[in-house]
Amino acid sequence: MSNKNIVVENQKVSVPTGLGRRFGNLRIRPKLIVLHNVFFLTLAAAIYFTLIPSFERRVLAARANEIRLLTEILSDTAGPMQSPKLGEYQYQEGSADTLPIPPDTRSWLDGHPGEVAARGDYLYKALSNQTSYARLTLPVASYDQEIHKARNSLFGVLAVVYIFAVGVLELLIMPTYVYGPIGLMLTADEATREGNRENELIAEAYITDDEIGQIMRSRNDTVRELRRQEDELAEALAHVEAQDRLASLGLLSASVAHEMNTPLAVLHGSVEKLLETTADPAAGDRLRRMLRVTDRLRRISEGLVDFSRVRREEFGRVRLRALIEEAWHLVSIDDKASQVKFTTLIGEDTAIIGNADRLIQVFVNLLRNSLQSVGEHGAIEVRCRRSVRDGKPWITTTVEDNGPGIPGDVLPNIFDAFVSSRLDSRGTGLGLTVAAGIIEQHEGQIHAANRPGGGARLEVTLRESVIPEQQTV
Repeated sequence: MSNKNIVVENQKVSVPTGLGRRFGNLRIRPKLIVLHNVFFLTLAAAIYFTLIPSFERRVLAARANEIRLLTEILSDTAGPMQSPKLGEYQYQEGSADTLPIPPDTRSWLDGHPGEVAARGDYLYKALSNQTSYARLTLPVASYDQEIHKARNSLFGVLAVVYIFAVGVLELLIMPTYVYGPIGLMLTADEATREGNRENELIAEAYITDDEIGQIMRSRNDTVRELRRQEDELAEALAHVEAQDRLASLGLLSASVAHEMNTPLAVLHGSVEKLLETTADPAAGDRLRRMLRVTDRLRRISEGLVDFSRVRREEFGRVRLRALIEEAWHLVSIDDKASQVKFTTLIGEDTAIIGNADRLIQVFVNLLRNSLQSVGEHGAIEVRCRRSVRDGKPWITTTVEDNGPGIPGDVLPNIFDAFVSSRLDSRGTGLGLTVAAGIIEQHEGQIHAANRPGGGARLEVTLRESVIPEQQTV
């Protein structure tokens, strides 16, 4: 008997083949009906072709022998002793006392010459000389033996047919259509309990077209539905956790902004005073840049206070290239920026929908992260691409650098609060969290990854502005 190995997603279950190939297109109930009919037909055929002919031969032989013996014993011309074969029949001649013959039987024989009297297992007849009698003993014991032999033969035939039917059922039918599929389901259920999603579904190629196959297919559908609901719940939980973190961050941001307002006001006033009194053009340029930075910080502080309350009516059309250049201008106050090659591959007319102040904050954080990641003579490149999602136009802005990239243990949680790969005072781990919150308020998406050739890649997807210009930067 051959076997075929059924694989449940890398796990094997041996399922014997045989009658399964011939009955593969039948359901279990018709298969059992066929098996029952085959069993009873085989039994009937075995009884008919093995027992009946044997019984017939024996009965016919006994019948012929009895007829011959009875003919001879009834004949007045030829005595039964001349018969070539008496077999199991016992024939005796003698007087009424030597045989012996019961008195009533003897009286009947004397009154009926030439006739035969049957008494029990014996046949009696008065001989022609009227002085002796003949007695024939019928072989009743031989008939009992024949019945015993018939019983043994019937038992043997039934035993052979039973063993054959059980062998076919247990070695071919049951393993192929019951034990094998049950083994597949048990193996898949074990994988489900262990959370092994790769092996918890039974491959469609091994699902039979019968009632058990329907159970297997229903089980697969149930597992898929449960996994889908688990994924939805996990996604919803992650969203709730993200919202909770953003709410906590909003409270923290409001507190920090409140504490920043007073020193920013003092700093802003001091820079204005110095700008009024300095005569050095270079110093004046630096002071004016510092004044712009303090103005920017004041706007950020105001935005932090209202971090969790961005309103859609504050959104407008924002030119993307001008937004990126303004963000880089704010980042370039760092002396390291002069050693980095910055490239913007964005058209002048490309525009998005959003809040300009908030979006500048996003790209300042992204560009600052890239600037701090690259070494001397590093490179930062910003480009964009268009796409359509849900029937709406979107623009994905990509910020790439040629630095060491994002560590693998940091990448999955890079947008969580206080996650940073820098262990000094320059990295607080809040910049990307704030950026992610702002992008979520814009109903956009932000993703982080490493470039195949090295370096980090940050992508921001926002709605493209296809309406007349309302606000520019």
